[in-house]
Amino acid sequence: MGLFDIFKKKENNTYHLTLQLNARLLPIDRGEFFEEPINEALESCKCGTTDGGGTMQQATGEIEFCDIEILLKDNSMENVDKLLQIIDRIGVPKGSFLRADGFEQSVGTLEGLALYLNGTELSEEVYQNCDINYVIEKIEEVLDGSGRFYSYWEGPENTALYFYGISFGEMKQRMTSFLSEYPLCQKCRVEQIA
Repeated sequence: MGLFDIFKKKENNTYHLTLQLNARLLPIDRGEFFEEPINEALESCKCGTTDGGGTMQQATGEIEFCDIEILLKDNSMENVDKLLQIIDRIGVPKGSFLRADGFEQSVGTLEGLALYLNGTELSEEVYQNCDINYVIEKIEEVLDGSGRFYSYWEGPENTALYFYGISFGEMKQRMTSFLSEYPLCQKCRVEQIA
């Protein structure tokens, strides 16, 4: 049995794979940044389609990872290679993987940064006068193409903003000055998530 003979064969002769993304994305963002572009690329090369996806949350409610279901028209090496090229071209976070029954392959080149803004310990004046959309806009500006904003999570004590790019270290370094100056970013924390 060949490596790619192990994919589950569906009744309609397609082969089912799951792309598990090491990405903290709301379902709408998963669709916009990954599911829709992958589906368009698969359909344009006539080798498959996406078939929905899912989101796994941590006990806190924060997203842990998400996945995309993929149906290839067959399990030929050519189609699997096309899918891997599509994933590489779109860019997914490190720690992601493509899997089927008995098969798993690591994919991903992007690094992830979570910026946790303190939602409970700053003055009411700061919360009233500062704008989280301004934070996102200014950080994307200072990242200057080295990374971008993908999604967010609103928790009971923090709001997390998720950025993915070429290098966690570079993204962190580029935003440090802004984070130290803007009042809403007081008491924030930065974590590498991919």
